Amino acid sequence: MKKEINNLKNYINGKWSSSSKHNLNVTNPFTEKVIARVADSDNSDVNLAVKAAKASFESWKTTTPAERSLFFLKLADLLEKDKERLAKIESDNQGKTLLLAKADIEFGIDNLRFFAGACRTLTTTSAGNYVDTHLSDNQHKPLGTSILKREPIGVVAAITPWNYPMMIACWKLAAVSVGNTIILKPSSYTPLTTLELAALATKAGFPNGVINVLTGSGEKIGKMLATHSEVDMISLTGSTETGMEIMKLASSTLKKTHFELGGKAPFIVFEDANLERAAKFAVDASIVNSGQDCTAAARIYVQNKVYEKFIGLAINYAEKIKLGNPKDKNINIGPLISLRQKERVQSFLDNLKKTEKVVYQSKIPKKGFFFPVTIVKDFEQKSNLCQREIFGPVIAITKFNTEEEVIMKANDVDYGLASSVWTGNVQRAFRVSNALEFSEVWINDHLPLVSEMPHGGLKHTGHGKDLGIYALEEYTYLKHIYVGLTGDGK
Repeated sequence: MKKEINNLKNYINGKWSSSSKHNLNVTNPFTEKVIARVADSDNSDVNLAVKAAKASFESWKTTTPAERSLFFLKLADLLEKDKERLAKIESDNQGKTLLLAKADIEFGIDNLRFFAGACRTLTTTSAGNYVDTHLSDNQHKPLGTSILKREPIGVVAAITPWNYPMMIACWKLAAVSVGNTIILKPSSYTPLTTLELAALATKAGFPNGVINVLTGSGEKIGKMLATHSEVDMISLTGSTETGMEIMKLASSTLKKTHFELGGKAPFIVFEDANLERAAKFAVDASIVNSGQDCTAAARIYVQNKVYEKFIGLAINYAEKIKLGNPKDKNINIGPLISLRQKERVQSFLDNLKKTEKVVYQSKIPKKGFFFPVTIVKDFEQKSNLCQREIFGPVIAITKFNTEEEVIMKANDVDYGLASSVWTGNVQRAFRVSNALEFSEVWINDHLPLVSEMPHGGLKHTGHGKDLGIYALEEYTYLKHIYVGLTGDGK
């Protein structure tokens, strides 16, 4: 018996709603079959979502941090109770392993609980008396007291990517924790768990219109949201190219922007590093989420003396990586998100420079959008392999001689998100970390993020932070209130 395909609508103002008569198919990257259909939203849907978010903002902004905190804690509890089902949906929709999907959702739950506490501690500098007058009797009297407050911005439109759908949707809810309302726009590839998140938010007691979800074409809806006069801020996690386009569109209304875009993380291995540990982490950090991760180890630089040994170790580890059904607990990575992405990754290998050589490539299953785990040695600094985001399980390795050389090469990209340094020398570790032009540097590790610490880059990676108290600050503006002290006539 053929399984019926769910036809899902937008989630606006606390209910399922869509005016568009058109739908988009949602495909399982492993089975290559359609598993759901979602609304291909139109201008009416966008206006309805903005109207709902704007109306609810008037009351939501007046809630206390304690009230908002309770809503977040209830939502986190609901997610935890439902995480097995949600992880299955995420795995089916995105293609990642069930194990990774569970880890993503658990991290999202932790993020929400952090926001619940952090929104109650968001403060500014102390109030003070900064203005005074010089009186004829040589005395000074303060004319007024200054107070700083952090205020919510208004309606936030958040565009989220297909590589970590549920987790990054949770990150964007930092905006809601400080009194904003939000319109989440998930990727058209992976909208399913974001819709579930919004429905659970209503169940947790969030007022209607505080959290809304629009599905459909990113190019079309993103443009509408970026130019909408009643959207006050736009937050995007996605490609650098998309960020540039959204910034141009948002400039028409001078709305605030918040971008976490591309990455090309250097993974620097000095000759005194623990090579076995470094090689294992290099492979794991290159292929995490099938390589579809902006913090993945994208450029591995290994010092000359240990270069060939390191490559041998990396090949040994890569040979142990298993590709297959994401539901199988023994599988390490699943397929890429789409056939289009598979073709894009292949184009990098089709255009290798003469010095760049494939030294290992795994087999792949016959079914699904899989790409083989691939190791390329001797990549060139100016090649696409080094300079552009691949977003696939390609492990690119090259050698270097000196500390000064590798710092220069590591910084020689457009991106500035993440990096790592592998060495047993603490002075070198800090010296190189200080010199790297990336907002995150791991020492003898790669990938870990925590709710308490900020995540976000510079240069073509964008601006603004997710996670930590800094994320909450991104979604507020500073208000200066001045209290005059001479109004009593004295």
